[in-house]
Amino acid sequence: MAASARIGFLGLEEDWSQVPDVSVIQVPFEMTVSYGTGTSMGPSATLEASSQVEIYSDYLADDLPAGMNIRTLDAWEFEGPTLISHLESIQGHIEQGITHGEFPILLGGEHGLLLPALKACVTGGVLETLNDLTLVQIDAHADLRDHLNGERFSHGTVVRRCLDEGLSRAIQIGIRAYSSDEARMIESDDRIIAWRAREIREDEQTILSILDCLSDINGPIWLSIDVDALDPSIVPGTGTPVPGGLDYWLVNRIIEGVFEGNGRVIGADISEIAPDEYGITQFTAASLATSVLACHAKTKRGV
Repeated sequence: MAASARIGFLGLEEDWSQVPDVSVIQVPFEMTVSYGTGTSMGPSATLEASSQVEIYSDYLADDLPAGMNIRTLDAWEFEGPTLISHLESIQGHIEQGITHGEFPILLGGEHGLLLPALKACVTGGVLETLNDLTLVQIDAHADLRDHLNGERFSHGTVVRRCLDEGLSRAIQIGIRAYSSDEARMIESDDRIIAWRAREIREDEQTILSILDCLSDINGPIWLSIDVDALDPSIVPGTGTPVPGGLDYWLVNRIIEGVFEGNGRVIGADISEIAPDEYGITQFTAASLATSVLACHAKTKRGV
């Protein structure tokens, strides 16, 4: 192995002397969890599990990294006095991973990392503003509360805070656990489009409607996958598991649909990963991150 080489995501050898195309960014953030714990261990467990994920992609019809240079950054570390200081530190860490225009894939960590990720895209020069950005959120929760347990910057408020920062639109897929205030906001706020897990399960035409909506997005897109969107039988290790979740292959089809549409995906996060003792959750998360990577590779090829 060359002196500049390291072993990173998917167990691949990474040449750090080359300008990277993709940054895999570990954000073991755990500060506002409201039920289960363990998300601070999610990114490292997912990285470890990724070494067992097959590098061949049916979707790409090629082995990853498919000619791309990947750089797996060291995990974010910070000790500060406040939640806001942690979020600012996360933002700075993500900025370091996009200095060459890399495509970021974040492994988290609680979902509160989404706000600093989007802000990093602006301060890091990927976007001029959030006003044109569409968030595609695959999630069991709406994350539209104004506060949760007295905290305005919680994992359960993060999408509302992103909208406060100027996010243009949030497309929510798989939600099934939310408050009455969130339900009213979904119905009244034209920046939000939501598909509930039950209607997805009960009406196959809903899936076609989702894919049509994703295809019609114009402009930049951030893809956010909270693993609790999937059924707990697939991801038993997550902070707030909710029954009646989405199927793994459906989530993959949604990921593909996001990349295949008219929009431009600028980055993605896979969050709320809490490793389980059997390795199922972290392997599933690593597989989803691999799907995102394959879709990005196919987009770069223009096919």
